[in-house]
Amino acid sequence: VFLDMDGTLLDLHFDNYFWMQHLPKRFADTRGMTLEESNTFLSKYFRDLKGTLNWYCFDYWSDLLDMDLIQLKHEVKDKIAYRPFAEEFLSAISAGPYRVLLVTNSHRAGVEIKMQCTNLGDYIDEVHTSHDFGLPKEDPEFWTALRNKVHFDPRSTVFFDDNEDVLHSAKKAGLVHLINIVKPDSRGPMRVKSDYPLLSSFMDVMPSS
Repeated sequence: VFLDMDGTLLDLHFDNYFWMQHLPKRFADTRGMTLEESNTFLSKYFRDLKGTLNWYCFDYWSDLLDMDLIQLKHEVKDKIAYRPFAEEFLSAISAGPYRVLLVTNSHRAGVEIKMQCTNLGDYIDEVHTSHDFGLPKEDPEFWTALRNKVHFDPRSTVFFDDNEDVLHSAKKAGLVHLINIVKPDSRGPMRVKSDYPLLSSFMDVMPSS
């Protein structure tokens, strides 16, 4: 079982709040900018970097903004939370005959923060981030590199992710069982269509005892 982290197991509200509200405000404060000026500056990078490894890289953003991104994340870490029934699902599959892998674009430092604030690590057999391979999950070559390291069978692996572009990439790499998420952000909109089955609740895929 391959599991994405943010927006799949964990509520994407934390990340959306950080990038769209907390970071722009803190950047504005440190630069003596208005919030509008800060958002204008950051939005260009958001557009240009989406889907690239740098978009997910704490080191890149820390250097670009001359700010400690890890410290900024810790300032709002109280917003880190599981999505509904995600922990129950993790508990069930980790107790069964499954190899459970976290496969995420998150920077390792980001994974560590999430692990500190949840017991996610108790349920995961292995953690693999795109930074380990120098490729984002949106790149089909990421999956080739992961397969060389993990030696998984794409025909008997299920992958849950809230990013449609990542799912397209996984499909190109031969993964068959791909599942999207209806509501990655608890305060955001619901998805009504996808090229992949949409999961409303992890209760719907809970393994039978």
